[in-house]
Amino acid sequence: MTAEMNLTHAECAERARTISLRSQRVELDLSGAPDPAQRTFRAVSTVTFGATTDETWIDIVADSVIAATLNGTPLDVSTYDGARLVIAGLEAENELRVEADCVYSVTGEGLHRFTDPEDDNTYLYTHFEPTDSRRLYPVFEQPDLKAEFTFVVTAPQDWEILSGQPEVGRTTADGCATVTFAPTPPLSSYITAVAAGPYHRVESTWSVERADGSRQEIPLTVLCRRTMVPHFDADDVLTVTHQGLDFFDRHFGFPYPWGKYDQIFVPEYNIGAMENPGLVTFTEQYLHRGTSTRAQRQGRASTVMHEMAHMWFGDLVTMRWWDGLWLKESFADLMGYHVTSAATQYADGWVRFAADRKQFAYRQDQLPSTHPIVAVIDDVEAAQQNFDGITYAKGAAALKQLMAYVGQEPFFAGSRDYFARHAFGNTEVGDLMECLERASGRDLETWSQAWLETAGISELTPVPEVGADGHLTRLVIEQDARDPLRDDAPVERPHRLVLGLYRLKDEVLTRTRTIELDVTGARTEVPQAVGEAVDLILVNDDDLTYAKVRFDKVSLRHALEHTTTISEPLSRAIVWSSLWNATRDAVLPVGDYVRGALAQLSSETHPALAATVLTTLTTAIEDYTPVADRDAARSDLVRTATTSLAAAESGSDLQIVWARALVRATASCRDGVAAVRGLLDGTAVPEGLRVDQELRWAALAALTAQDDTTEEELAAELAQDATMGGRTAHVRASSGRPGADAKARVWEAMTTDTSLTNDRLRAMVAGFTEPASSHDRQGYAEAYLDSLTSWWSGRTIVMATVLARGLFPRGDLASGQGPEEHEVLVRVEQWLRDHESAPAALRRIVIEEADGLLRALRAQAAA
Repeated sequence: MTAEMNLTHAECAERARTISLRSQRVELDLSGAPDPAQRTFRAVSTVTFGATTDETWIDIVADSVIAATLNGTPLDVSTYDGARLVIAGLEAENELRVEADCVYSVTGEGLHRFTDPEDDNTYLYTHFEPTDSRRLYPVFEQPDLKAEFTFVVTAPQDWEILSGQPEVGRTTADGCATVTFAPTPPLSSYITAVAAGPYHRVESTWSVERADGSRQEIPLTVLCRRTMVPHFDADDVLTVTHQGLDFFDRHFGFPYPWGKYDQIFVPEYNIGAMENPGLVTFTEQYLHRGTSTRAQRQGRASTVMHEMAHMWFGDLVTMRWWDGLWLKESFADLMGYHVTSAATQYADGWVRFAADRKQFAYRQDQLPSTHPIVAVIDDVEAAQQNFDGITYAKGAAALKQLMAYVGQEPFFAGSRDYFARHAFGNTEVGDLMECLERASGRDLETWSQAWLETAGISELTPVPEVGADGHLTRLVIEQDARDPLRDDAPVERPHRLVLGLYRLKDEVLTRTRTIELDVTGARTEVPQAVGEAVDLILVNDDDLTYAKVRFDKVSLRHALEHTTTISEPLSRAIVWSSLWNATRDAVLPVGDYVRGALAQLSSETHPALAATVLTTLTTAIEDYTPVADRDAARSDLVRTATTSLAAAESGSDLQIVWARALVRATASCRDGVAAVRGLLDGTAVPEGLRVDQELRWAALAALTAQDDTTEEELAAELAQDATMGGRTAHVRASSGRPGADAKARVWEAMTTDTSLTNDRLRAMVAGFTEPASSHDRQGYAEAYLDSLTSWWSGRTIVMATVLARGLFPRGDLASGQGPEEHEVLVRVEQWLRDHESAPAALRRIVIEEADGLLRALRAQAAA
């Protein structure tokens, strides 16, 4: 039989209607994990449940199902198709026992196995979201079938053996330990977790004594693999953890419900982190092998807070189905920034949110695949694709607007009511809105419809009228808000925002007045501004709402020349973001943006903001600038990076930012080769700059893209850094070598070698797509389109997505050619017509990538 890996909302809703889950015991034998020849492990799952139907199925993705019994009677396991086992003959109350041999993963899905090349130690960890717990054990794989899970794990006795609940029993035999963990509270399967291996651990305790006399004490542990200990900033992680638990205990009013709080940093992780209650997993990329900037540590703190918020939003109260994904992710994204700014040393967290995180939302919200925050999710493949900028960043921005709209205290009061009413249950959008309405006294139905149930971005534009004396005689804010999913029908979105008015004096833009107001409808008069003299009008100055902000002509000119003179980093972030949005929309010619950014960036004092603008500047040059102008822009960027690096304060974060920018720019421009060589050999290293291993590998990758290294040089560097990170960096650098033969070899390896790990595949894709060798990648469009469906059917969804997104063919506009006439777009449109029955998730990837190319070509045409 052919495995049907997809799960539809309709069939899962029917299963939830007929099945009442009680408890589940999961027994795992991982004793053979250190032996690479053992590709499978034994999993035994015992489920108790009620039923009002005669037949259902249990989900399991395994090498084989060995046996199954229902209420003591053996079942015919020949019905197993690779993803589902049919269960017939159900009674009112049932006990199902299924025994299977499941497969160790190298793709980060299910139970991932990693062997450290430095010391040959083996490490295991799980990742299940949205539907991969079925790769570890037989399970009813949907969020609204919660159970009390008891995990029993056998593994080498000298390993750390972990799950989401505390250990309650242990026996040893033949060098292995069998550990029994306490039953979980009612839990969805996708947030169960197991980890095992010789992890290094650091312990602490969080405790609280509350005003009502209650007291709580929670054991804390942070873990990493042994060879990462030199880079493990456990004290900083634990400090942030204490601060977060203090905040959430005060504001959420529901005691932490999961018994313990472990945080484990793991290799080859597919995402940033996952909120498994009691055992949160993080990518090792948060353990910085090189010099870390404050912005990098702040990013880690925000992620810690994001996952901690999930202990309530998502874990304690869970969406009923994946169309409620925002009920956890939007709130966690908001709390990640809010709590980091309110409770830690990183009080400027909202700067990165405005400049960087919201761009994630703006990009997604302008794609053909845009959707409301509350989306319609028909199946789990669609759910996988909806972990996107709308669900995370737009949802967080909308909730930030809601917090401003109802007030911060009513917002948290409504959250407390939500937890109290729905603890350990499943909810939908109306359940939360009812709680917030009770707390705030506001009718939120209109707000919810406008913000959560429509797609698209509001565009806010100031329209000033100025008298002969240079003062405003009238100011109107125009709003253009349309839903692209409803034939561009107008949407009435209310915005609570701050309007900033600025004057230019002695070449410095100074904010002279702020006006807080509600913007509603298509036009909002601002009578408070009449009589003011202004040189720049900044709508949404404190970034309270979610909207694209435009400039009037005078404001635009001053923004392109004087943004870095504005004193408040958050205000500068909004200006930079607005300029970039206008460039992406081909409203602002890309050349104006490139020249304005290059002229000002050396004066940008906020390192995280400088890094974000450098990233958008690179995209502007490599994708949006016409080919004829691109080399000159590349040279200008290398020159700016070189002079800014030389001028940066010794040992500062800005020095690191500019060193990384110089290296990155050199990958596309030979002008930087000598300077990057100087960093590598030590002959031209600015005082205070540490050329760490991460920077060395980045430099070698850039030089390889210019064909300025040898394989022997890369091998020698690998011999000095034979770590997992070093090996991945070596693959990345080697895959970036230009030349048709070199690219052909990388293409063959990426697309045929199914043994590649997730990190290794990503590294090869990154090298293959290096901008400097773009001409060597021409001609792969047909191979890409011919391979898409086989990738999707023959790989896991994670690995297929890496290929489908990463290898999408690029192109530049030819003279006299219209953007829609580009041959790649013509071929893609034909593929879409020929593959109307292809999986919707795959078609969505192709449509989104094609739209990105079309946007770039339109910007080239408008330059």
